[in-house]
Amino acid sequence: MRNKTSPSEYLAFLSLKYEVDADEFFNALISAKNNRKSTCGNLSIECRDRQKKRIVLLITKGSKVVAQFPICEEFLLEQNNPIKTARKTDALARHPIKKNRESSSLQIKDLRVGMKKVNLKAEVLEIARPTLVFTRFGNYASVANALIADETGRIKLCLWNEQINSISVGDTVHIGNASTSSFRGERQLRIGKKGTLSKEGNLVTQTSA
Repeated sequence: MRNKTSPSEYLAFLSLKYEVDADEFFNALISAKNNRKSTCGNLSIECRDRQKKRIVLLITKGSKVVAQFPICEEFLLEQNNPIKTARKTDALARHPIKKNRESSSLQIKDLRVGMKKVNLKAEVLEIARPTLVFTRFGNYASVANALIADETGRIKLCLWNEQINSISVGDTVHIGNASTSSFRGERQLRIGKKGTLSKEGNLVTQTSA
């Protein structure tokens, strides 16, 4: 456990960082104490050891170790969820949680030219016929605009090379870490080299020209 950080603060920090519900997280910790293992969202929790009135919990995400620490069993017996209470205080302000509004999912009506790190879910309405262009890198690439929409509006999505044939009209797509620009007076969504494009759980591609 980090110095000068209470168990409730630290666990509240983890619940915020990994975007899990405070009540579900607290119940998963109790379940791990009683049953040795439990899960909460994308986190796995395991009771690794018991030391008198303390237990050692291991929290992992896939193959990555998130945290391992001892905690008093009394903490897990509290009637009011201490994690939920800690999340409502200012105590977490000193923790650098890698999360901001830009990373949350947006709607098309929210998009403005110049925005970055855009996450969006939409339906593919149209995909234009690809054209061959000569890029600034000195090579040729296929490019096509797709028209995507959600319940708030429509926007063109610029597709490159293998992206074009990887999605179809009618697909629901999830776009991550994209940016918005303007082309011939129209808003346009672009997926850069660090962006992602997926459809219903299947990763399509992460790169573009």
